[in-house]
Amino acid sequence: MKGRVSGPAGAGLRRGIVCYRRPVFGRHGLDGHGVQGFIRGSPILLRKLLYFVFFLLLLAGAAAGYAVWWWGQPLQIAAKPAEVDIARGTPVRGVAQQLHDSGVLRVPPELLHAWLRVSGEGVQVKAGYYEFESGVTPRRVIERLVKGEQSLLPMTIVEGWNFRQLRALLAQMPITHETAELNDAQIMARLGREGVHPEGRFFPDTYMFARGSSDLAILRQAMEAMDRMLEAAWSQRDRNLPLKSPDEALILASIVEKETGLHTDRGRIAGVFINRIRRGMLLQTDPTVIYGLGEDFDGRLRRRHLDTDSPWNTYTRAGLPPTPIAMPGKASLLAAVQPEKTTALYFVARGDGTSQFSDTLQEHNRAVNQYIRGR
Repeated sequence: MKGRVSGPAGAGLRRGIVCYRRPVFGRHGLDGHGVQGFIRGSPILLRKLLYFVFFLLLLAGAAAGYAVWWWGQPLQIAAKPAEVDIARGTPVRGVAQQLHDSGVLRVPPELLHAWLRVSGEGVQVKAGYYEFESGVTPRRVIERLVKGEQSLLPMTIVEGWNFRQLRALLAQMPITHETAELNDAQIMARLGREGVHPEGRFFPDTYMFARGSSDLAILRQAMEAMDRMLEAAWSQRDRNLPLKSPDEALILASIVEKETGLHTDRGRIAGVFINRIRRGMLLQTDPTVIYGLGEDFDGRLRRRHLDTDSPWNTYTRAGLPPTPIAMPGKASLLAAVQPEKTTALYFVARGDGTSQFSDTLQEHNRAVNQYIRGR
């Protein structure tokens, strides 16, 4: 037929039309060739992208370098000292906030929190009381918190104090007061020394403790220190002493401690008491009488006090008193077990811290008239 198109149907149509194939976006981007193929035809975009990446790397490097530098730099802390009291169970965010609020680490708490979380050090922080002063580095701050190196407070037990004075000191300290409602006997029972008198059983020294520590723990530390000191002194004793036990040495040492604060006189004073014990003489030492008076002593020892009998009155009772009268230091402990060899049986205070020693009562009375009565 005229005008009929031969061949497959639509063949001419396909030859006369330009076909459009839609781009296929696969998992790798355009035509399956990814971003690389797209950028390959855009050098300006590639250059901008490289500049941006380089800038980010430069910024990250600068930040890391500053962090490393800051980590080791001494801090300037306004408070002297800055206090950080971390309670048990405080979350990492709370620790970061406390370090910021106290002025120790003056960086955004959110940044500090992120660092503590990422480094893993936040969960290692130990609860406790910490003090920081200018000069400490951020590295050292975190190190102390992780290791639990709390700031310690000092407590000094003075040589010659009695147990009543020690308890009064403990009551003033920022510690946990487990003994506040206990009497002396109950305290000793809690320390494992039931039936033992507390006097003289605690070594006078300076002890360091963390805020919130137990008063019982501090007492135990001082008691164990006295145990060690007494044991060491007793092992070095003069074997000819008329003292039968370490307890008797402790009692004598407490008397020596109260009789003089002069180191050079301790050995001779101990020698006087040893001489009197050997001869069966009364010790006649005022500090034992004063101790027996307790809180009734008003600072002035009178004749009636010397004549009033009590377990600690060495004017009316022979031998050593039943307990120590104070907490002796190391020098007095050694003086009691290694007394100076002397013929003196008496001594009297000169008023300048030293003592006048006498062999006879007549000499002693003259010394008393000279130094006490002023005749």
